[in-house]
Amino acid sequence: MHRLAMIATAGVLAGFTLVALAQPAPQSPTTLIRNAVLIDGTGGPPRRGDVRMAGDRIVAVGTLTPVSGDQVVDAGGLALAPGFIDTHSHHDRGLTTGRDALAMVSQGITTIVIGQDGGGSGLAALFSRLEKEPVSVNVGSYAGHGPLRSRVMGEDFKRKATLEEVERMKRLLQAEMDGGALGLSTGLEYDPGIYSDPSEVLALAKIAGDAGGRYISHVRSEDRWFWESIDEVIAVGRTHNMPVQISHIKLGMLDLWGQADKAIAVLDRARASGVQLTADIYPYTYWQSNLGVFFPTRNFSDRAEATFVLEHVTRAEEIIFNSFSRHPEYAGKTLAQVAVLRGTSHVQTLLDLLAEPGGPSVGIVARGMADADVERLIQWPFANVCSDGQSTGLHPRGFGSFPKVLGPFVRDRKLFPVEEAVRKMTGLATANVGLLNRGRLAPGHFADLVLFDPATVADRADFVKAQAQAVGIHTVWVNGQVVFQDGKTTGTYSGRPIRRETPARPR
Repeated sequence: MHRLAMIATAGVLAGFTLVALAQPAPQSPTTLIRNAVLIDGTGGPPRRGDVRMAGDRIVAVGTLTPVSGDQVVDAGGLALAPGFIDTHSHHDRGLTTGRDALAMVSQGITTIVIGQDGGGSGLAALFSRLEKEPVSVNVGSYAGHGPLRSRVMGEDFKRKATLEEVERMKRLLQAEMDGGALGLSTGLEYDPGIYSDPSEVLALAKIAGDAGGRYISHVRSEDRWFWESIDEVIAVGRTHNMPVQISHIKLGMLDLWGQADKAIAVLDRARASGVQLTADIYPYTYWQSNLGVFFPTRNFSDRAEATFVLEHVTRAEEIIFNSFSRHPEYAGKTLAQVAVLRGTSHVQTLLDLLAEPGGPSVGIVARGMADADVERLIQWPFANVCSDGQSTGLHPRGFGSFPKVLGPFVRDRKLFPVEEAVRKMTGLATANVGLLNRGRLAPGHFADLVLFDPATVADRADFVKAQAQAVGIHTVWVNGQVVFQDGKTTGTYSGRPIRRETPARPR
């Protein structure tokens, strides 16, 4: 940050040459952002310069002179970066009622990738709707394993699929790939995916890979069988020679804490052997899901399992109820606090709540990670930043993930330089999910940009005020138009659906 501040006050660096497409004609409406510190998304050092946009594209980057027709924006020495790419997002759940995408643009996000954890479906209809009723961010999506399984197997999903059922899933997935899906996503810790055989996942992943897509997975276990689950992802990449990504990578139980270096060694060995393996990660030790996910066998009356959960996975003091329709007074309270209210032990309270109607689906946030492991994993060169967030709920990641990295992680704890943080939010993010012409300050790329103050950018959301806006994000452009400025959305809906552009493999 000190280096960046020096650049901001020192003027144009020697040797910073103009890079541009053909200069726009004088009559063409253009925007020239001057006097910025450019952090271009490649991981290269920040440098003083200017960016010109015409329509929805960047047309020039360098030391630029205003021309007739330029709308000139003085960046005032602030940092200008490509718009942040949220490669694992659930923010689509709020876009139907909040087209301005406040949770996203207020932290500099210009593109979200949805269909996560095996949940995406109906992409042709989704993209058609987004073209007719655009929102303030770009939206790409994976096709989800869960809907494929549900459509084929219905309520009879608690078993291995037959070969004929897998063939039907493959046909459905092919239609989603034809509709522009980025690839296949799985949520193998959730119903119905948890009951799938690895051979089923392999067969479906091949369809995605052959279509030019990739595979992203909320792995089968982030706790008890973590190592085996990582091996399953690696096997998909190795078998089909396709890119594979681990969703929100974490060492998700007390017994795994402190083993980040061991995990990174496994990932590095896979890459060294030729597997195109990457990951995304959010900067929090708490996750958000439902109460039933603690029980992989779905035997919610198993006292031994409940005891194991609270002794080896997550402590009762660190399980917080997001909402509970039967007990609204429990919202925001921990399992330990609820146990006191009910006058029962932690284990008995957990079992009793699971036994109530709807108990397994009750929303919670719970601690799954050690701070040191989060910091170590986020430094892995092939791990990009994501939020795994949504616009509502108790988890602050929906409003705070990207500013938390830029502020506490970079400026305060100096885990890596600001240019590396931006790379993890832009250039690396686009590479990890297969987006083209976004994620860099370069001529020809889409004009998705964020202007922020490295000295003040920070998250403000916490578990008390989960929707508190971040600070330090000044202006956000999506496809060349301002969607957020000075703490407010502008009512401009310039986002677009993003369909897969990578070609199918030759057959």
